[in-house]
Amino acid sequence: MTYEQALDYLKTAAARGSVLGLDRVKELLRLLGDPQEKIKIVHISGTNGKGSFTAMLSSVLHCSGYKIGSFCSPAMTGVTDSYRINGREITKERFAQLISTIEPYIESMAEKPTEFEVIAAAAYLLFAQEDCDIAVVECGMGGDGDATNLMSAPLLSVITNVALDHCGFLGSTIAEIAGHKAGIIKQSCPVYFGGRDSDALAVISKRAEQLDAPLTLFDDSLLTDISYSLDGISFCWNGENFTVPLCGTYQRDNIVNLMCCVEILRKNGLTIGTENLRKGLAETVWQGRFEVMRRDPYVIFDGAHNPDGIARAAESIEMYFTEKVVLLIGVMADKDYKLYTDMLGRFIEKVFTVTPDNPRALNSAALAKVFTDKGIPAESFEKLPDGVSAAYTYAKENGLPMMALGSLYMYREFKEAMALIP
Repeated sequence: MTYEQALDYLKTAAARGSVLGLDRVKELLRLLGDPQEKIKIVHISGTNGKGSFTAMLSSVLHCSGYKIGSFCSPAMTGVTDSYRINGREITKERFAQLISTIEPYIESMAEKPTEFEVIAAAAYLLFAQEDCDIAVVECGMGGDGDATNLMSAPLLSVITNVALDHCGFLGSTIAEIAGHKAGIIKQSCPVYFGGRDSDALAVISKRAEQLDAPLTLFDDSLLTDISYSLDGISFCWNGENFTVPLCGTYQRDNIVNLMCCVEILRKNGLTIGTENLRKGLAETVWQGRFEVMRRDPYVIFDGAHNPDGIARAAESIEMYFTEKVVLLIGVMADKDYKLYTDMLGRFIEKVFTVTPDNPRALNSAALAKVFTDKGIPAESFEKLPDGVSAAYTYAKENGLPMMALGSLYMYREFKEAMALIP
């Protein structure tokens, strides 16, 4: 099977849509020999921060001498981008091999798995085949019903935070959403919660107590001297100095989550020395989170795509820029995008709206109207490259920073469009 044939096979799975239940992926993993039970797993759920946390932890563990597999979604540039071994994206050929191995088992099943179920099963197969010491695995959505949630005893379960998102699937309250996130907690296995919402904490604490799972909470008491720049963040933790080349001010919470979880992993037998921790943080690479792509003028992409993420991105804009910004934005129609004008309005000189390449995308004209109705100048573009070019030209001519926000699904096309601009 070639890479192109593998992608075509995934399209067949994608046509099945999103179907509730874990029976299909559970059966597929059983047919594959339950690879998820052959590796140690750090399992990560949460509304925001999963990807950044995964990138930092994977780098730290790799620099500590462990062979690390990592799985994130959605893919930023292509399906292979979801899968990494020691921080390196797998090849198209390797992905084709995985799907080729899985395909006969899928075809033997009466009820075929969905696209994400296939992708998740491929991740566990990859990590088992590569004999990874540890796999850092991010949930796609929610937790209890997520296709990654099939291991019986994770090394650590992490819930980064809980905020309103995917309400059509997970519920309309923090408590309801927290109930789904808490579904990754397993019997007697350690769990960490990095959020501070009392309703979420009540739900997660109750679940942890029911399963006799030791619960550790967010604690930033050892964090001091934090400093932000568009080159990264430096900070002191328990008297030791560290830097991480991530820029968004919201990374503060992700850093605290990372440092707290390192302590949990140390207590559970992993060897993570201070110098390896420092090196791993310094070498962290992560795309699409307040990522500086150009500096004259500044062009920054941030995959903020829900109200909590947009609010955090607004904080970063306020931190780094004294002038207003040129905003390029594209969102999914199922997001609370009408809230974004109040969150971002005072920072915006002009808005350029685009339609991301996704069936759930909101039409760019409808998004532009949300801004113009609030007196914020906006232009809409059906083709993302046209919007990127117009926004960049406006930013350069007016000496303003350009900020791209919205769906991570538009990252690849945005990056390609920027590459065409001299």
